[in-house]
Amino acid sequence: MNVTLSGRTQHFRTVTYDAAQNFIHLINQRLLPHDFKIVPARDFRETAAAIREMVVRGAGAIGATAAYGLAQGACAFPGDNLKKFSAHVETVFHALKSARPTAVDPVNAMIRVRREMVRGKTVAERQSLALAAAEEFANEDVRHCEAIGRHGGKLIRPGSRILTHCNAGWLAFVDVGTATAPIYAAHAAGKGFHVWCDETRPRSQGATLTAWELAQQKISHQIIADNAAGHLMQRGKVDLVIVGSDRTLGRTGEVTNKIGTYTKAVMAARHRIPFYVAIPLSTIDWNLKSGFDIPIEERSENEVLGAWGRTKGEGKRTKTGQQKSSEQVYVRVANPSSRAYNPGFDVTPPELITGIITPLGIIKPKELWKRRQELGYSS
Repeated sequence: MNVTLSGRTQHFRTVTYDAAQNFIHLINQRLLPHDFKIVPARDFRETAAAIREMVVRGAGAIGATAAYGLAQGACAFPGDNLKKFSAHVETVFHALKSARPTAVDPVNAMIRVRREMVRGKTVAERQSLALAAAEEFANEDVRHCEAIGRHGGKLIRPGSRILTHCNAGWLAFVDVGTATAPIYAAHAAGKGFHVWCDETRPRSQGATLTAWELAQQKISHQIIADNAAGHLMQRGKVDLVIVGSDRTLGRTGEVTNKIGTYTKAVMAARHRIPFYVAIPLSTIDWNLKSGFDIPIEERSENEVLGAWGRTKGEGKRTKTGQQKSSEQVYVRVANPSSRAYNPGFDVTPPELITGIITPLGIIKPKELWKRRQELGYSS
């Protein structure tokens, strides 16, 4: 997407690969919306840490980062011993896989890279194939998001009021996004509409990331407290809900997404508001048979007990007199002696989902399995 910084507009992807240095460059999403900074991950361990610590986050973005990370780790291997090389690649694979356990995109992405690698007869050939496969995964992610926009944009009518949850925008993918793809397509078509951005506690990705994206694109929006969504629905001020997903079960149509998604789906059903989930094909898990089998990431209790923000004022100045950005700080909000429980995701059952917006069109959740061959299933 295009980002305007200091009056200059430039196109960015969330993740790119630097072949000369074998670095992965990432937009540091922990600094947004106050500071825009691109940081390098210089080896696969730094790449795994960037995923784990949410420097980069979102299904497609961490999928592409993991794909590049596997290629990065492969290219760092010295020598030509294929047996040792394969063992090294397994180490890299598991380091990246364990960084964020709930999302399936990183695993699907790395399986694709590894499948292409084995066609090579030498270490050098496998390294080259890994890079090509990672680049193709990233490019395909963009193509899928663009197709989601074409299909989903038809759902948005002039004057629509759309509710989002968390951030499934271009920051969560390589570009364009999933839940935001229909919004961007409708905006490009000249439709006027308004977006309600759930703040999405505890990390506030809606308030910090989705709102920043929409502001960059000059799309009408307002941030709301998570608990305000029901009030808006009750008063007839929400026409459509579009969210993303970190893992969608192809066998059952169950959808895993940021904590609070299930709550929004229940309220939307209560008020007969269409509830859509937008996903690329890499988000589909064809193996698990129940949402209760999905590993739900439990994150640090500090995310619930406090909040991050930017201090007021102009910030400090450097020795040369240049102004530095004011610092992001963590503030404890909760009672000092209390503990917290912080599941990062929840699971929404298919009966609460109007449709799943895929690159191939809008599909009913329980029809995914029937169309599995068309959607890329391989036994």
